[in-house]
Amino acid sequence: MLNSNNYNPDVLTCLANLSSDEVFTPPQLANQILDMLPESIWRDRNTRFLDPVSKSGVFLREIAKRLDAGLAGAIPDRQERTNHIFKKQIFGIAITELTALLSRRSVYCSKTANGKYSVCNKFDKPAGNILFDRIEHLWQNGRCTSCGTSEASYARGEELESHAYQFIHTDNPEEIFKMKFDVIVGNPPYQLGSDGGTRDIPIYNKFVDQAKKLNPRFLSMIIPSRWMAGGLGLSEFRRTMLQDRRIRKLVDYPVASEIFPGVEVKGGVCYFLWERDTEGDCAVTAVRGNDVVGPVNRNLGEYDVFVRDSRALDILRKVQRRKEPSIYDILSVDKEFGWTSNFDGFHETGLPGDLPLYYIRKMKRGVGYIARKSVSKSKHLIDTWKVLAPKAFNGGDGVPHQILGKPMITPSPSVCTQSFLFFHVHSGMEAKSVHSYYTTRFFRFLSSLRKITQDATRSTYTWVPQQAWDRIWTDEELYKKYKLTADEVAFIESMVRPMDVENE
Repeated sequence: MLNSNNYNPDVLTCLANLSSDEVFTPPQLANQILDMLPESIWRDRNTRFLDPVSKSGVFLREIAKRLDAGLAGAIPDRQERTNHIFKKQIFGIAITELTALLSRRSVYCSKTANGKYSVCNKFDKPAGNILFDRIEHLWQNGRCTSCGTSEASYARGEELESHAYQFIHTDNPEEIFKMKFDVIVGNPPYQLGSDGGTRDIPIYNKFVDQAKKLNPRFLSMIIPSRWMAGGLGLSEFRRTMLQDRRIRKLVDYPVASEIFPGVEVKGGVCYFLWERDTEGDCAVTAVRGNDVVGPVNRNLGEYDVFVRDSRALDILRKVQRRKEPSIYDILSVDKEFGWTSNFDGFHETGLPGDLPLYYIRKMKRGVGYIARKSVSKSKHLIDTWKVLAPKAFNGGDGVPHQILGKPMITPSPSVCTQSFLFFHVHSGMEAKSVHSYYTTRFFRFLSSLRKITQDATRSTYTWVPQQAWDRIWTDEELYKKYKLTADEVAFIESMVRPMDVENE
């Protein structure tokens, strides 16, 4: 048992995160990621490692520990071995001036690499092999040409960090150190503001793509899991990731706070191992609390999005074998009538001939009224019965989960803002049938396979088949129709909770 009086905690477990986008990597997590690399690599004195997004230096520090043990036989003298590891094998690029200082302190045990107390006595420059050069964004039409961030948010004076990350603000990353690397590993920044701070764009994908340009033997990064099924501007990144047969291991955490305590990353986080010289199926592991599923060997590119839980695949395949049309075909597009969620061009009291307009404002549903002549888009859908489905629903990270917001039936005629998508049918009976189907666990389970954050986009419903709209649907009927086993039913019901719509 540890003597509490002598306990000396690892300082890198005690750091507060800079923000939810620049999250320090706990040492335990860094080692989980490094464990994916082949054991032989720690005994190779010629292997070069790069962390292109160093924050605390934890990856470089843990790499150095492993090399120190692995090379003890090849380089018996401790100081000679230390000098070789730090001078010839480990390299980093810090993301800010502050993290450069922090990384050097945790890696070299000294404020400067060439200082009196540095563990390596072969450096002649203070930075050692952990670089930081302040880079500026190159603005064009209000956006950075390299990372796409907003000039309104990040055009700032020299007294503030530019957040123009060196690794992705160059067309030739190999020129930074003028050498090749065998292993690239890191935890990149996740996003930056794109339009004055009201919307964020992902940038972690740019670090992954840039690292691949260096063509290392191994690449591993921890990134948000949103890329698997969504994310602003991530369609091409998702396509290339899912089709890349060199991704050999993938570990997915739907609840990010389980590995980043106190940090919320919508949709969770994952880390992967990309191997340049091998191809094949990917060993996928999903972790939620004490529930670990996998590793399961999977073809990441089986679908256009990634089904995170391998236990869902047999159910999805059973449904798809029937080749039924998708409910997507009777679903509205985003902003069907042209009005954004903050549209307020309606009145509270209806006049003769006005249409009811449904909206959500400050998380509360409401109805206003608008003249029919004011509708200029999708007029053919005014006179349909609708089942409105709120686009946004969070409900937390726990399971079982509701998955989707509660639906509501609106008689013909009616319109709505962007706060809702809607299913359109011809009669009240059909609307009640669609409504009953939407509330089943079966419907929401299939929706969950494509919904990774709180937003339920039109794509969310792609795998939900249409039914005959002549009855009130129940889960029991659907389970029987698709010949689901008792285990499959139990799995669905463990993931999706009943939806109470008595008061809707």
